[in-house]
Amino acid sequence: MSVTSEATTSWKGTLFEGSGSVALESSNQGPFAVNWKARSEGSTSVTTPEELIAAAHSSCFSMALSNALAENGTPPESVETTASVTFIPGTGITGSHLNVSATVPGLSAEDFDRIANEAKAGCPVSAALSGIEITLEATLA
Repeated sequence: MSVTSEATTSWKGTLFEGSGSVALESSNQGPFAVNWKARSEGSTSVTTPEELIAAAHSSCFSMALSNALAENGTPPESVETTASVTFIPGTGITGSHLNVSATVPGLSAEDFDRIANEAKAGCPVSAALSGIEITLEATLA
């Protein structure tokens, strides 16, 4: 069985002067505004494609790590992941940095690091982003 997820973007105008909005199929929030200024200079009120990729990467990795920890016999109490996706105008998306902190009773830091790296490699979004550098910082809380 396959699952297809959708998002729709409506854009008006040129790249530099135009703007648009992104609607997520499953969300009752939004639409989310997007524009070049936010993408190239940063913004705390307008989303970017990279922020949406970061959301996908952090959620996918958290699921992969949670599953890997459970399969190891050490299910997590909590997993918190932040993905930071870097965009350079004129170059493109250059990397995604995963910063994860988890509470996992009975697991050594060494085993956690190994399992987190395996989850990073096995995460489907990491696989989709294989053309960029993906780094990981993993900490037991």
